[in-house]
Amino acid sequence: MRNLWPLLMAGSIGAMGVQTAMAEPVELLVGSYTAGQSQGIYRLAFDSTTGQINARPLQVVKSENPSWLTLSKDQRHLFVVNENGPGQADPVGRVSSYAIDPKTHALSLISQVQSLGNEPTHSSLSVDGSHLFVSNYSVAEDPGGTLAVVPVAADGKLKAVVQMSSHPASRVNPERQASAHVHSTIPSPDDQYVFANDLGADKVFAYRFDPKANPQLPLTPANPAFVQLPPGSGPRHLLFSRDGKHAWLTMEMSAQVAVFDYHDGTLEQTQIVDLAAGQPLSDKAAAALHASADGKFLYVSNRGTANQLLVFAIDPVTGRLTELQRRAVEGDHPREFSLDPSGKFLLIANQKSNQIVVVERDAKSGLLGKTVQKLPMDAPSDLKFLLRQ
Repeated sequence: MRNLWPLLMAGSIGAMGVQTAMAEPVELLVGSYTAGQSQGIYRLAFDSTTGQINARPLQVVKSENPSWLTLSKDQRHLFVVNENGPGQADPVGRVSSYAIDPKTHALSLISQVQSLGNEPTHSSLSVDGSHLFVSNYSVAEDPGGTLAVVPVAADGKLKAVVQMSSHPASRVNPERQASAHVHSTIPSPDDQYVFANDLGADKVFAYRFDPKANPQLPLTPANPAFVQLPPGSGPRHLLFSRDGKHAWLTMEMSAQVAVFDYHDGTLEQTQIVDLAAGQPLSDKAAAALHASADGKFLYVSNRGTANQLLVFAIDPVTGRLTELQRRAVEGDHPREFSLDPSGKFLLIANQKSNQIVVVERDAKSGLLGKTVQKLPMDAPSDLKFLLRQ
């Protein structure tokens, strides 16, 4: 495998000057796919004053396809899905946990378990930190996608999967929906429910989460047990509003965002927003969504040939969306993105063009501005910030 450091150094903008100018930098964790040059997880310094990422990694953690990163609330532990499957260097889907040194932020492996499914693509922690919900996407029709529940010890050690759930496919799209494809699973803000977003089923499945009642089967179907979405829409990622009263869902295959009112385990749809209305199918590949810290703006990525970030104003009462801006990501396949802790910059992981793009953001208007850096990085897939302790 080729050394990635020369590639990183070549793409920095004044890398050595930035390194000198940085004062108490925030740190950035980058997950990636490792079929090419990437070695795994990269820990990088980020200057929230200039928006510059230092090209020289603080740490490189070798790991197979660490495509999604989940931080504990106290940022003492990192949980990683290893999106492995048949035909890859490691054909077994896995989940790994790491300790984060509170002073140095250095990562050290604690444990690794099998996800009991292929291509685990997403994970989330229960609000109390006791369980990790792992979404086995499974590219192939057989065996199809599943939701796996992994208990987590107080020290971050993962236990073996205690529960698996699967769903019937919609089969609307014979190529992509012949079986279940769980793309993400998200706990409700009150930690009473869990919502599994199944691209292959065109449904969001709702579960009651009660590990105290039955530690071996902490999830039971809620009532109602699912939210029906438009045929062939392909639900992907769900995000709750800051006050927990609303939620937004990207639908990958139709390039739409569904808006919901939320109350006690029930999602009631109030709006559907088109990201690529009237555009060809090649423009339709909705992916990530994140809200600003103040809850005023929602950002959504659309991949395909569109390769855009869309900015929406959030109605503070209804949660409904009003489009403000469409901006090119200046790359290909924006799989994920992240707002930096200062709120002044937005970082985009352009997976297929092998780069992280940093753009300015106006906190007052929510609008995205000029590009301040394009950092070469092989197949980046997720971005998470480590805050100063």
